[in-house]
Amino acid sequence: MMLVVVLLLLHVCGSARGRCFCQVTGNLDDCACDVETIDGFNNDQLFPKLKALLESDYFRFYKVNLNKPCPFWKASSHCGLRDCAVKPCSPSEVPQGIRSSSHNKYSAEANKQLDECERAQRLGAVDVSLSDETKEALLDWSKHDDEAERFCVVDDEDSPDSQYVDLLLNPERFTGYKGPEAWQIWNSIYEENCFKPYSVKRPLHPDSFHGGSGGEARTFYSWLQGQCVEKRAFYRLVSGLHSSINVHLSARYLLEDNWFQKKWGHNVSEFRQRFDSDLTAGEGPKRLRNLYFLFLIELRALAKVLPFFQQPSFHLYTGRAEEDEKQKEQLLHILQLARSFPLHFDETSLFAGDEKEAAKLREDIRLAFLNISRIMDCVDCFKCRLWGKLQTQGLGTALKILFSERQIEALPLSSGQRPSFQLSRQEVVSLFNAFGRISTSVRELKNFRSLLAEER
Repeated sequence: MMLVVVLLLLHVCGSARGRCFCQVTGNLDDCACDVETIDGFNNDQLFPKLKALLESDYFRFYKVNLNKPCPFWKASSHCGLRDCAVKPCSPSEVPQGIRSSSHNKYSAEANKQLDECERAQRLGAVDVSLSDETKEALLDWSKHDDEAERFCVVDDEDSPDSQYVDLLLNPERFTGYKGPEAWQIWNSIYEENCFKPYSVKRPLHPDSFHGGSGGEARTFYSWLQGQCVEKRAFYRLVSGLHSSINVHLSARYLLEDNWFQKKWGHNVSEFRQRFDSDLTAGEGPKRLRNLYFLFLIELRALAKVLPFFQQPSFHLYTGRAEEDEKQKEQLLHILQLARSFPLHFDETSLFAGDEKEAAKLREDIRLAFLNISRIMDCVDCFKCRLWGKLQTQGLGTALKILFSERQIEALPLSSGQRPSFQLSRQEVVSLFNAFGRISTSVRELKNFRSLLAEER
């Protein structure tokens, strides 16, 4: 079945200044879902609970390497804007349980036991006549197998350049980072990693916008509809992520900056420039449609990964037992709520053709998204780099979950076995914070609708 992700109706409510161009409504074809259901579910049920969870210690501290060099071109990694700065945590600010080396998936004690058991089990299956170097190489191959399932680059937490960042003290908001450097990031993502030939121009490409993009838009979407369902979905995920980030920046815009205070808030004009149909040559509404598609993809991943977090051996380990248990209960409640959503995206429509062709296509898409995650190290603004890395890693983790169904279904019942499907703490934190950003975007659309209505 062809996956036409979103066919939505836009309500035009009057003048260019006052119309409700962001009032996206209607059914989501092939998803058996509609925007109103998503809005109600997210805004009334999911968003408040998710926001509270992300304010807990386990999820607010994220370890990241912001000093990795750009692998594709020479980048300055210094945007010169004070709001681009990221303040890392001192060791005393991070809970001891998070700072310990064995916190990634289980409690410290369980993780140690499993590591020793797993290592002995793997080495026991190796010919005893092999050298120690060969045995170590076999263990490295097993680690390589884990890497082969990832859709994004994960920073080495043991690197001296990796530091903990308090996400609550370094919120995502408009920093002033824009212009050619920012465009270079998104152009590299769209032009080189979305399977698009250079001869097909993307709508609103910075070099073509002022010359009009109506014809180019028709050519682009004609090309897009001619692609397989998986490649169309991939483009819409990237577009949805881009749209979500733009909603965040418009909602937390620097409105006032003087000696006395800095005031951050909703900038309706900025929002309109990014999403108004007239100001974006009809492109803005499509961006909002892709945002809802991204929401459904990440929500589906949360629903599918519930069994992993239900394992008795899994702990949100900070070293504070009572708080850890409370946060795990809160997390499981959110995942059960995600599973209860009545109109989930059906990922079985993806990679459903010939087995060999589907496997190759899946690997092509995995490598493309892996490349996008590497591009995040080319972002000059450190705060933008932080949130770009976190959100691409979160989406990559969601994709990993969606296409690891067999491994998740085969999770062992015994706590003495290491499951074949695993998530590191980095992946867990990025998964929930990334979805938190998408959930926030959907909630912010409601705020912008109200602000736009007040202008009429």
